[in-house]
Amino acid sequence: MQSQDKWLTKVAFLSISFMLTSAYAINGALPQMTRALGVTATQAQALATTPSIVVTVFVLLSAFIAAKLGDKKTIALGMLLVGFAGVVPFFISSYPVILVSRMVLGAGFGIFNSLAVSMIAVMYQGQTRATMLGWRAAVEQIGQAVLTFIAGLLLNLGWHATFLVYLLAFPILYLFYLRVPDTSEMLSHDQGSEKVADAKPVQQAKKISPTVGVLALFAAFLVIDYMAIQLSFPFMAQRLGVNGLIVSTILSLMLVAAMLGGIVYGAIQKLFGRFTLQVGLVLMALSNFLVAFSNQNFMLLTVGVLLIGFPMQLISPFIFSQLPQLAPLKKQPLVTSIILIGFNVGVFIEPFIIAMLSGWLGNQTNNAASAAYTTMPLLAVTLLVLAVVTGFTNRQKSR
Repeated sequence: MQSQDKWLTKVAFLSISFMLTSAYAINGALPQMTRALGVTATQAQALATTPSIVVTVFVLLSAFIAAKLGDKKTIALGMLLVGFAGVVPFFISSYPVILVSRMVLGAGFGIFNSLAVSMIAVMYQGQTRATMLGWRAAVEQIGQAVLTFIAGLLLNLGWHATFLVYLLAFPILYLFYLRVPDTSEMLSHDQGSEKVADAKPVQQAKKISPTVGVLALFAAFLVIDYMAIQLSFPFMAQRLGVNGLIVSTILSLMLVAAMLGGIVYGAIQKLFGRFTLQVGLVLMALSNFLVAFSNQNFMLLTVGVLLIGFPMQLISPFIFSQLPQLAPLKKQPLVTSIILIGFNVGVFIEPFIIAMLSGWLGNQTNNAASAAYTTMPLLAVTLLVLAVVTGFTNRQKSR
């Protein structure tokens, strides 16, 4: 069995997260596909959004699939679906067939999405686990940026060629299957507690804690705040007369900031320990305040937008790092799926929640920028309240 601590094994394991955000890599081809397939813009956009809807369903089913096949074979199944279904549009020009292939692609992502996180809890402990969780989050951002760039280059050969990016799933799967050990052997040796190098022994949970549900709601709230800034920024910039190229560049840099958050998560977690969560919440609140009170100052707005991705990638791996204390190792795929569903549901309901909050605050509007400006102060204050409450709870636990 390969040692999970070897650097090539870590690279092989992290590489599966490289593909997880590739559903949107083909967005640049949608205008060409609209014309070539004779469909509406809405139907073309559905090809980008449909995988995300299916992911939500299969994220939950993945825990049951893994119970039957094992973690490693389940990830292999998901990657095979991504590889084969992803390249179908390269050969086909039928919209219904392409739509079905995108649904299968989403099923593939959903099958191994939670395992890309939960296997870290089984394979690693202590500071190594924290570092791996941070790097995994960073690799997702890197994958989205790189695959979108490659898809853009392939678009010069026609919209069909864009879908060749999914062929990368096969060499990644080969490396993963060759180097990553089967965690079922590790689970069989689980003694009910884990030794953490830089902390006192942590008692392994015997059953799933209700706190998992609270964390899922917390994850939904966080992504609502994150997406509110990301999705509203183009409309805010438009009101200030900023062109689309600059907006796209800033959103790309926001992705880079999020990537950096994942890279340095391990170091920040080592520095702040259990108070890493509060650091992330305060930084997110600061981002909200900068955006809310930027008014006509585009520079201030830009700083606020660039900032939001960094703390989000501090809090996200921190949430996942808590799961080994909240459920048995054999239940890690299930509880990880629950958290991921929280994130996905937050993305889906974000426009409705922001519009509802804006209405409650007296601003009945269909304008995304106006609604965001109205709700950002409330979201920022909520983040600060959460930082104080959770900080106080941490102090109580540390006594």
